[in-house]
Amino acid sequence: MNQSSTTGATLPSKTVARAMFDAPILRAAVVDSFRKLDPRVQARNPVMFVAYAGSILSTALLGLAIAGHGEASTGFILAVALWLWFTVLFANFAEALAEGRSKAQAASLRHAKKNVPAKKINGTARDDEIMLIDSASLRKGDCVLVEAGDTMPADGEVIDGVASIDESAITGESAPVIRESGGDFTAVTGGTRVLSDWLVMRVTANPGESFLDRMIAMVEGAKRQKTPNEIALTILLVALTIVLLLATATLLPFSLFSVEVTRLGAPVTITVLVALLVCLIPTTIGGLLSAIGVAGMSRMMQSNVIATSGRAVEAAGDVDVLLLDKTGTITLGNRQASAFFPAPGVTEQALADAAQLASLADETPEGRSIVVLAKQRFNLRQREMNALHAEFIPFTAQTRMSGVDLAERRIRKGAADAVRQSVLAAGGVYPSLVAAAVDDVARRGSTPLVVAEYAGEGARVLGVIELKDIVKGGIRERFAELRRMGIKTIMVTGDNRLTAAAIAAEAGVDDFLAEATPETKLATIRQHQADGKLVAMTGDGTNDAPALAQADVAVVMNTGTQAAKEAGNMVDLDSNPTKLIEIVEIGKQMLMTRGSLTTFSIANDVAKYFAIIPAAFATTYPQLNALNVMHLASPASAIMSAVIFNALVIIFLIPLALRGVVYRPLGATTLLRRNLLIYGLGGIVVPFIGIKLIDVVLSLLGLT
Repeated sequence: MNQSSTTGATLPSKTVARAMFDAPILRAAVVDSFRKLDPRVQARNPVMFVAYAGSILSTALLGLAIAGHGEASTGFILAVALWLWFTVLFANFAEALAEGRSKAQAASLRHAKKNVPAKKINGTARDDEIMLIDSASLRKGDCVLVEAGDTMPADGEVIDGVASIDESAITGESAPVIRESGGDFTAVTGGTRVLSDWLVMRVTANPGESFLDRMIAMVEGAKRQKTPNEIALTILLVALTIVLLLATATLLPFSLFSVEVTRLGAPVTITVLVALLVCLIPTTIGGLLSAIGVAGMSRMMQSNVIATSGRAVEAAGDVDVLLLDKTGTITLGNRQASAFFPAPGVTEQALADAAQLASLADETPEGRSIVVLAKQRFNLRQREMNALHAEFIPFTAQTRMSGVDLAERRIRKGAADAVRQSVLAAGGVYPSLVAAAVDDVARRGSTPLVVAEYAGEGARVLGVIELKDIVKGGIRERFAELRRMGIKTIMVTGDNRLTAAAIAAEAGVDDFLAEATPETKLATIRQHQADGKLVAMTGDGTNDAPALAQADVAVVMNTGTQAAKEAGNMVDLDSNPTKLIEIVEIGKQMLMTRGSLTTFSIANDVAKYFAIIPAAFATTYPQLNALNVMHLASPASAIMSAVIFNALVIIFLIPLALRGVVYRPLGATTLLRRNLLIYGLGGIVVPFIGIKLIDVVLSLLGLT
């Protein structure tokens, strides 16, 4: 959408698309990391709560060691306790950093909220009695007059008048938009500013329930609810943690029994078992899981899309079918003149000259494109309008023609059947070749306009102009990418089947829905959902509301009606229908990031198992030293190296969790293979390298 600004305002979300570790956000995240040590907060993440409990237990053991009752050296217990606390703090930091970026977006959005005077009217007309009140006092259903220079006091719908509005405080774009009563461009947003004219709007939201209020709540990480997939993964991680907790708890009795029977070695210490448990449970993904979800919402906001929930973002990543509107999404939205087809005995230049004359006062995109095409093809320009003494005839629904009356002739352009009837009524001939050209143009999915001239009592047809719905550049390649991802694309249009088929073929969509009505859109979505598919759709009109409410991912244009916004689960502030493709990519990126880091985390745990188990039980079973494949300096060094690595890996993965795994349009099988190779194999190899390096450093520092 093109918005305006005379104040230089920019989109809040874009102003907070800052560096990964912006200093103010970083400082706040460090403070929040300690605030999140509250047990009530830690209990929300069961995996990290186990690490939190282990940190408390190791701290208690440190107290006993200081008092002279330690089960191991004070220095060793101190080091383990510190790094276990760091593990919890680093996980808190990851979540706080993600939330901090979202909170910065929310804070910027709050600046767009203004408490301004409102001209409440006693009725629905501009001339009705006006009462000046505070905008906070407005209630749903109140009618307000907003004039040039006024700030929109609340969300609403235009019921009278038309005005040019600056919406840059919401969207960041600088061109004005027009809002008027009737049609699909009636919605206005509180905080925007009227540049010219006036309108009467009906308030559609009570204080605290406005669009900006909902936006703020949506982007704040603290308000975010877990998605179904995230809940399922959390349950899996909790189950794995419980299994490892039970397994670790049984190791101490076995160790004590073995020492008692064999009279060799020493039993494993509780400190070592705590370290073992924290290293083996999936702390990496457990600490980053919330950050990944919050960052996904934040990336969506940076793309100028407000999602009502994480569920919507997640569903976007699982979409199987995309319903895209033809106009403005697949095509440029305005038909453009692309060719002139002259009638027999008429030159193409003569046709272009007449068509341009008839279109000089035509301010429609089609009319302007005819003027431009004639200039480009035949250098027809610099006409002196006063010298022509022209009277321009506007298009009407009755005549379905427009044109110009000159001194000695009249020129008309319009629908083929309307021009045909007019020419025949004037005693002219409608050539069969012109009729054939009209059919050819229609068959290609374009719109034919016939041009005729009238002189005296006679009339003749000059030829046909082809108006083509221009398919956007690169859109075919985008659809090919979606196809490789296993997503089916369906073009939705009100055009007839012939025109729809031609445009669908040129754009490269998989299917099309021609002569679409609200009922057929709804039926199409339900049919695909009945087949187990997730469906995404864009829309902006009230007639789109039923289908938007039915779709799994419903992206509503910010220019859309209130009914459409209430039916959707995402709002595109730019009102760019092609954003749906980007939304799917962001959703898939979030799912890919979660899957990749889960794979890495579990592979990490497997690798750490081989590093820490032999070292942990070497005192009880000296034979296990044979499994010390990394040749770590000592059992204590092995355990400390694993604990330090387990904490540091969270910090190193925070940028990836916030930025997301690089998106590539690949199929599910290819993605799975790639993730297993990169993050599965990497998750096994990296701990061996990292733990060995830390062990070497500890040895060099004499800390083992």
